[in-house]
Amino acid sequence: MTWFEAYPKEQQPSLQEIERFIASPLWNGLCSWTESTYTIVPKAEHSTCSGAPGWNVKYKKGGRALCTLYPDRGQFTALVTVGTKEAAEAELLLPTCTDYIRELFARAQSLNGGRWLMIRVTDEQVLEDVKKLIRLRVAPKE
Repeated sequence: MTWFEAYPKEQQPSLQEIERFIASPLWNGLCSWTESTYTIVPKAEHSTCSGAPGWNVKYKKGGRALCTLYPDRGQFTALVTVGTKEAAEAELLLPTCTDYIRELFARAQSLNGGRWLMIRVTDEQVLEDVKKLIRLRVAPKE
């Protein structure tokens, strides 16, 4: 059963149900890091977007989206937008990222002045790259 089928629009999942469905330590790693680094609470929202319909988890800080997480069985996708403000810094950061992230960034077309990266989080290295990109969006307070 897909995520979309398991939790239709009328059935909002709890954060614990989302965690159980994904069943990945990478999910816990990103959520824990984001919540503690930015002192924020995630919000589950439903989307009818054709690219990734269904319930997702959004992290926002000061009105800016840090990332949106799209659940899947055993894994998840993180949407991180690199805006025009972060573009130059992102170019400097890319050599420290995995080949996957560099290729994804190169293929991403500009949309509304930014690059929308749909990142399939499959291992620790990709997870660390996602964190780097989130830090570009909003620098954590020391």
